[in-house]
Amino acid sequence: MNTSLPPSFSVIICSIDALKFTQASACYERLLADFPHEIIGIHDARSLAEGYNRALRRARGDIVIFSHDDILILDSDFGQKISRRLQDFDILGFAGTHRVIAEKWWHAGLPWVSGAIAHPFFYKQTLLHLMIWTPEPWPLVDGIQGIDGLCIMTRREVAEEIGFDEITFDGFHLYDLDFSFSAWRAGKKIGVCCDIPVIHASMGSYDKEHARYGRLFIEKHKGALPANAQKIDKITGIGALLPNHHALRAVWQEDFIRRSWIAFQRKEDGLDVAA
Repeated sequence: MNTSLPPSFSVIICSIDALKFTQASACYERLLADFPHEIIGIHDARSLAEGYNRALRRARGDIVIFSHDDILILDSDFGQKISRRLQDFDILGFAGTHRVIAEKWWHAGLPWVSGAIAHPFFYKQTLLHLMIWTPEPWPLVDGIQGIDGLCIMTRREVAEEIGFDEITFDGFHLYDLDFSFSAWRAGKKIGVCCDIPVIHASMGSYDKEHARYGRLFIEKHKGALPANAQKIDKITGIGALLPNHHALRAVWQEDFIRRSWIAFQRKEDGLDVAA
């Protein structure tokens, strides 16, 4: 990537929902207004891996963003942060793990998982539920092996080298963990950004199809996965309910997130939080 000029971005979004695609595209148009950029929509993907690979062959940006169509990023410095950090990292995400042990990126549990993501609250969609997992070192956690696929940010040459396995993962699950874990196995440096406010309108779907692709993932990577590792069935971390995205952006600050994490750790350890 030529660091003497502003990098160009290619944003790739697979979507069959015109409204979601329009909203996501408008978000990236705002975030990348100061950078050369293109938005590539794939509306007939046979799988996310196939759609991403097809769009990647068209992409011309120095940096490629593989994005879900139901996310909202609230950081006006997004472009600067990502372009600067991808000078030292190969792949970035918003949540991930230092230890991939099975088919779900968060299966190793704490303290292995890191990141911060907000979702509409399950019981009351007008509220936002901010989840935080091990945001240290702030603001960019390194040593990551696998990431959540809501948004995968990488240099184009890295994406072209690793690619998405559309033969094995010919549906809409596990393409992300396979891509990031394959990259880690190839020696790529992966990080998780904790200081970029992001809202994801989905909590993920862990149905029979996910389980089927999970078995394929384990078979493909069984030589690199730890044997007899204990799996955590439910991801845990700090949860905070907020009334709207303005409140979310206001609290998504280093002091709040780090203090909240310290308090959570003390509670987990059975210590007096106020001490």
